[in-house]
Amino acid sequence: MIFGPPAVGKMTVGREVAARSGFRLLHNHATIEPLIQVFDWDSAAFATLNREFRRRIFEEAAAAGVDLIFSAVWNVDDPADLDYVRELIAPYDGWPIAFVELTADLPTRLDRNRTERRLMEKASKRNLEWSETNLRELEQHRMNTDAALPSVADELLSRYSHLRLDNTDLPPEQAAELILAWLDRA
Repeated sequence: MIFGPPAVGKMTVGREVAARSGFRLLHNHATIEPLIQVFDWDSAAFATLNREFRRRIFEEAAAAGVDLIFSAVWNVDDPADLDYVRELIAPYDGWPIAFVELTADLPTRLDRNRTERRLMEKASKRNLEWSETNLRELEQHRMNTDAALPSVADELLSRYSHLRLDNTDLPPEQAAELILAWLDRA
């Protein structure tokens, strides 16, 4: 699982990891984008179907022997987000699960929020005024861990391989190489 705040580069780095390995990428907007064409973001139907689509993709990938990268925004202080991550990985207890946490400062993420590839892949981000406002509003939540400040996610992360990578100044190709080298050692 690659996690971190919006526009940190989860999809882009995930694509580079997949291109250099046997992993396949399921970025979080792969299920979001088709659903928001039919259901409002905050509707019960959207939430139910988004969880179910992801759960089923995980199941089928596991049954087919597909090594999967899943990217997501995770509020590491929110018990509900922790429960969701636990729910996703619970059926695979004992499997080699690893967490890659990407960090970057807000100005870098605001720049990345406007990249052509991001806007092409994520129709919901094309309204840049809304997208940037949303990105800034989400700053009130904690989407990265900090060794000096415990979070509800720490206990779960301590049970698995966990890499925290500041990719503010790293090109995606270099971040992918670092991640793959770390996975080889993990």
